[in-house]
Amino acid sequence: MAENKEKSSAAAEQTPKKRGLKQLFQSRKMRHGSLAVVFTAIAVAVVILLNVVAGLLVDRFPEMKADFTANKAFALANDTKEYMSRLDKDVKLYIISDEDDFMNTSTYFVQAKNLLDKMVSSSNGKFTYEFVNTTDNPKFTQQYPNINWQTKDTVGVLTCGEQYKGLGVKDCFTYDEDYYNYYGSYSWTGTTIEQAVVKGTLDVTTEEKVVVDILTGEGETDTNGYEGLKALMTDNAYQVNEVSLLTGEPDKDARVMLLFAPLTDLSDTSAETVRKWLENDGKYGKTLIYVANADPTVGEQKTPNIDALLSDWGMELNKGVVYDTDLNHNLNNAPFYTFIVDYTDYYKENLKNSTVPVLNEYATGITIKDTNTAHALLQTTDKAGILPLDAKEDFDFAANVTGEPIAIAAEGQKAGTEAYSNVVVFSSKAMLLSGELSYASFNNAAYFMNMLNTITEKEDNTVVIEGKSLENATLGAPGAETSNAVMIVFMIVLPALILILGIVLWIRRRNR
Repeated sequence: MAENKEKSSAAAEQTPKKRGLKQLFQSRKMRHGSLAVVFTAIAVAVVILLNVVAGLLVDRFPEMKADFTANKAFALANDTKEYMSRLDKDVKLYIISDEDDFMNTSTYFVQAKNLLDKMVSSSNGKFTYEFVNTTDNPKFTQQYPNINWQTKDTVGVLTCGEQYKGLGVKDCFTYDEDYYNYYGSYSWTGTTIEQAVVKGTLDVTTEEKVVVDILTGEGETDTNGYEGLKALMTDNAYQVNEVSLLTGEPDKDARVMLLFAPLTDLSDTSAETVRKWLENDGKYGKTLIYVANADPTVGEQKTPNIDALLSDWGMELNKGVVYDTDLNHNLNNAPFYTFIVDYTDYYKENLKNSTVPVLNEYATGITIKDTNTAHALLQTTDKAGILPLDAKEDFDFAANVTGEPIAIAAEGQKAGTEAYSNVVVFSSKAMLLSGELSYASFNNAAYFMNMLNTITEKEDNTVVIEGKSLENATLGAPGAETSNAVMIVFMIVLPALILILGIVLWIRRRNR
């Protein structure tokens, strides 16, 4: 009996232990704790999955990358997106480097690759790029004999069919030149690969380039005066040559001739050459662009041959400097002779944004002598006047307002048997210098190219893009696309996940 009691007592002692372990797994604490662990694991898995999916999508669609920098250092310009989306020819960029070496060079090179990825995405597959190691593939350079491979500064080669163009270091990146000259190595400050690729693509996809002759040897104000226009036209796939009428003839294929701010008059022979070139044996189809040297520090210039040529086309340059007293057209703290001008109906229609004005400085103004031949292109308000070159200090600007708009740019036009010839006159050289052409807040470059493209019947693919720098790439207010993405994640996706988890928990507890 005693022995049985001891067994029963031992069994009784063991039973609570077994029940306690079972109850532990069946307890509310354990069930809810396990459920919490499960849902936590699920939440973590969902986040990881979303991150993986997002990474895959960004790799496939680079445009999905959000750029939070204030200066949009990793975003394409809208003009680039539009141009690449309209690309109808296959263009390929060969980057002369291993990918790893390229990416390890500088953060600006990483930025450049990011921009290239977005260009590929925007082009719907028409633009692609590839890294090429010329050490492993020495025959590659032999395919492009017109590139100077000895300089070792070629970043890439753009190709389209049989046409190609080399892109150098200065085309694609900016760097501290003083540092380079002293140390012989690069200190990178930014990337311009976006505009280099767009300009290069314009060049290699244009099979027949319009030829422009810039006249030299006519006493130009300075050798760099027309460099801004030359670069602008070259960037927009025009073939620009420099020609002296004193020693040669215009190119036989030239459709445009540029005479930029000469200090001296055309010789009798040169003036006659220009006249015959414009007439083109009665066929016409030529355009002369004359940019006057309106510089008050130079004084009055005697140019009877140029004056006679303009008179034949219904125009005459005024003597003096144009000013405009309309405060809505004057710039803050600027003199009256620096102002924005009004468009006329000519060459305005195809501007991408005609609300952006053209800036004028130091213009002589143009008088239309024959309205059947000539017309204004850009003009002042009716509150403008002309300051004589010999004006006294007490000159009364308000009292000398003409009451009518004054033409700042004008065009004379004559018809031939096959086409029109045009003489376009800009009465200010300052408005077409490099600085004024580079201002994104003014339309000087866009207007000039729209006019030239319209006259030469060339498709307008004018693209103006700023370089990218990371120096000021601080976080800023997100744009519309980024804001929408953030809103979707935080206002739709995450609340939906929390709601689903809440419903599951509620159903689980309700049915326990």
